[in-house]
Amino acid sequence: MAKKTSPDASPVARFEQSLDELEQLVDRMEHGDLTLEESLSAYERGVGLYRQCQSALEQAEIRVRLLSDPQQPESAEPFAPPPDGS
Repeated sequence: MAKKTSPDASPVARFEQSLDELEQLVDRMEHGDLTLEESLSAYERGVGLYRQCQSALEQAEIRVRLLSDPQQPESAEPFAPPPDGS
């Protein structure tokens, strides 16, 4: 079960919980047992969770850049993508 976070926690702190909920939502939708209305509600919730996760990842990257070079965070290079097949 996901750890509970406070409502005012940062998106980075809520990332794992949001990702877990999103994975559970996708699983429910893939089984096809939801009504159309339930599917639409699940899709809307999923989009919101996806946006929360994306925001958390962006904020985490900014924090890493600031830690890597606090004087010039804009000069930091983006992380290299993983090699194909990984």
